[in-house]
Amino acid sequence: MTSISIPRKVMFDEKEIVYHLEQKPVKNLNLRIRKDGSVYVSANDSVPVDKVDEFVVSKGAYILSALQRFQELAQYRPQAKQYISGETFCILGRGLRLKVVEGPKNAIHSDGVYIFLQVKDTTDVKNKERIVVRFLDQQCKDQFGEIMAEIYPLFQKYGVAQPTLRIRDMDTRWGSCLSKKGIITLNKRLLEAPRSCIEYVVMHEFCHFIHPNHSKQFYGFLAMLMPDWKERKVVLDKCAEFWL
Repeated sequence: MTSISIPRKVMFDEKEIVYHLEQKPVKNLNLRIRKDGSVYVSANDSVPVDKVDEFVVSKGAYILSALQRFQELAQYRPQAKQYISGETFCILGRGLRLKVVEGPKNAIHSDGVYIFLQVKDTTDVKNKERIVVRFLDQQCKDQFGEIMAEIYPLFQKYGVAQPTLRIRDMDTRWGSCLSKKGIITLNKRLLEAPRSCIEYVVMHEFCHFIHPNHSKQFYGFLAMLMPDWKERKVVLDKCAEFWL
């Protein structure tokens, strides 16, 4: 059955809330607020729309609070890079300033404080972007690979084979594990987080080779290997608020 989306409006505290009603075969009423400020409610088509409206009104305070929060965060959302001197790129929780200079060949390196970018044409934004993205991708491979190599010995004794690392752009996950195929995939954006947060995500995914679920046994195993995983996750979640 194909779901359909119907725009609806309700009033709460003298404020209008616009939401999209998705009618599809679900058991419960489900509310989702997306980072772009759109509000979605999924409901079975047997549920009267006035009942759905009542449900949205009952969640009015929460919805308005969430929308205000997204609006506030939008002020700090990074703008599109122009790849000019002074822009900041975050690596392992540290902001590195970009310095762009003109030179005889394209080159890039970092001293841990600055990222030095040398290009033949400083006005060629696409070329600068290509070089910087390639540099950051290599940083992902190096940093993530190093962390995986450090953590792997803890799992080798459980018979876990050395997994393959994949790095992807992901919207909703820090990482994923295909335990049967021996693959761990990590989100590129993790490069911006402190190293301790990356270690947490890698440990989390490794634990899925032992417990391929999120059961009590899984979290107990994770806590045994990384007692402070919750604190690391809190830091990572705070970082994520500025990545919307």
